[in-house]
Amino acid sequence: MKNKSYIGISFIILIFGIWVVPKIVGRFQKSDLLVIGEAPKFELTDQNNKKISNKDYEGKVYVLEFFFSTCPTICPKMNENMLKLQKEFYGNPDFGIASITINPENDTPQVLKEHADKLGVKNYNWHLLTGKRDYIFNVAKEFKLYAGVNPEVAGGFEHSGMFALVDKDGNIRSRKDSFGNPILYYDGLEDSGVQAIKEDIKKLLEE
Repeated sequence: MKNKSYIGISFIILIFGIWVVPKIVGRFQKSDLLVIGEAPKFELTDQNNKKISNKDYEGKVYVLEFFFSTCPTICPKMNENMLKLQKEFYGNPDFGIASITINPENDTPQVLKEHADKLGVKNYNWHLLTGKRDYIFNVAKEFKLYAGVNPEVAGGFEHSGMFALVDKDGNIRSRKDSFGNPILYYDGLEDSGVQAIKEDIKKLLEE
């Protein structure tokens, strides 16, 4: 009887080692996503007239973009794709979005509140942010995401259509391309970019 008991216990330990331990350890291991570097710090005002900084995203995985509410070109598509991310991770308190306007003279907290309501922003960790233009352009420069004034283009401003992905520790993360190089940022205009960032958000949420 003792031998049978030992065999039974050994079998349980074996199963635990094969199936359970790797799952527990895996949750504490980093994913295969590259660490690009620490995300730039910022402090701005959101659509609820509340001061929001990068510290409010600590412990969360978040996606950051630059946009403006009256943008007639790429912003509507970026908004649509951000809404897809909101839907995918809705209800997860560890996921957030930072949408920083590059036209703060127009995009006051009240304007951004109306814009958020019109879009259907429901995630309480999705902050539409405004502040001083020079400060915002400097944050964009530090992120290496282009933003600028151009009176000759529709809307009067130009900006990147890329999304930055930031992990729970405040680091910019990305996957590699087919050549093994970091992509740095995710295409916020193409379905392939949205699908890629969805997959990688899931990886970071499990870290």
